[in-house]
Amino acid sequence: MADVLDRIRAECREVAESARFVHVERDRIAPYAREIWASAPERPVYDKALHFCGLAEDVVAYTVTLDSVNFGSGYFPHVAKRPGASGYGTVARALTDRFESEGAVDAAWLAAATPGDCARIFGQSEADEPVAELMSLFARAWNDLGRDLLCRFDGSFTRLVESANESASRLVAELMHQPLFRDVATYRGRAVSFFKRAQIVASDLALALDEKDWGRFRDLDRLTIFADNLVPHVLRSDGLLTYDKDLADRIERGELIAAGSEEEVEIRACSVQAVELMTAALRDRGATARGLDIALWNRGRLAAYKAVPRHRTRTTDY
Repeated sequence: MADVLDRIRAECREVAESARFVHVERDRIAPYAREIWASAPERPVYDKALHFCGLAEDVVAYTVTLDSVNFGSGYFPHVAKRPGASGYGTVARALTDRFESEGAVDAAWLAAATPGDCARIFGQSEADEPVAELMSLFARAWNDLGRDLLCRFDGSFTRLVESANESASRLVAELMHQPLFRDVATYRGRAVSFFKRAQIVASDLALALDEKDWGRFRDLDRLTIFADNLVPHVLRSDGLLTYDKDLADRIERGELIAAGSEEEVEIRACSVQAVELMTAALRDRGATARGLDIALWNRGRLAAYKAVPRHRTRTTDY
């Protein structure tokens, strides 16, 4: 029986094979894959300047708490950012400051968190309507997380991770009990799974804890890419994905692409499939989709990619 990671791959492949708005340039896959993998770090590292460092139990709490609100890219143009920081960087560093100054949050605090609490922690004003909406979604995500921890794991972050029995796939399944982690779209009447943030929890725990203790997952190499709006942007900029002209024009104009629309689902699904093809082309080099995702995400932070508009979608998925 296929597990959640198999389902993601199969469902995204089906979308890519029938997509109308996004096309995977298969003839460019192999040379591009070799280029990307050659420049990828041998071992990805945890950004200690951005993320919290401390006792392992507190790092688990930080990582799960951060990734429960690791979304909002469609709102980020309205978010007040720290000097030189991206939207994600602003959120991650602000939560680090909270953990360093007041200690780790607990499940009861998360279950009762308000939009005002989120605005205070992340340094945002609720006067801007999109920002207020994002803070409400952050609070909802934290409320879901806190209640789930209290209900099923005696309020313990580590027990949540331990319930997966060192399986990233099982951790994804456990996180699906929380509504905002259920990253599943409907495309022409059928389900298409991505589970971007649920997968990245396992990946981030592995990074933060050097794949030891609560960061050890025996199937880490089976994760797919974390389908968002940056990796597709890099793939499109580098000629691996081609967009329908109308879709490309709308992105260039800064128009929002509706969450769950055919165009948005195709962008994400074709990105997953493109990287699956890249991984297959690099089979003899030990490449993984997770490793390629990290390399592509880091590539997308370069000025040349930031200078070009990427698609923006207001969603809790990324």
